[in-house]
Amino acid sequence: QVQVVESGGGLVQPGGSLRLSCATSRNIFSIYTMGWYRQAPGKQREFVATITSGGLPNYADSVKGRFTISRDNAKPTVYLQMNSLKPEDTAVYYCRLYYGAGYWGQGTQVTVSS
Repeated sequence: QVQVVESGGGLVQPGGSLRLSCATSRNIFSIYTMGWYRQAPGKQREFVATITSGGLPNYADSVKGRFTISRDNAKPTVYLQMNSLKPEDTAVYYCRLYYGAGYWGQGTQVTVSS
């Protein structure tokens, strides 16, 4: 059974920071790409960032320069450091494991509001 579990969401003021974490099964984590997606109310789920097993990141244009994806294969956990947050970053953030057909976590809410 593959589990993907996100944590770290919350309420933050515009310009603030949050760090999301995503943990999954140790025996498969280190060799697969991991990613973050988000879904705002009334909108489709959209790509945020991915990181390969070798640590190569890729970002959506909307978060470049503000968000940083990283991974620790020893834990095994993938992180999303979010800085300079904007109200339009408000969404449920989902972690994805690119293994087989793909596995998703349950999501964690991020709300950016004053």
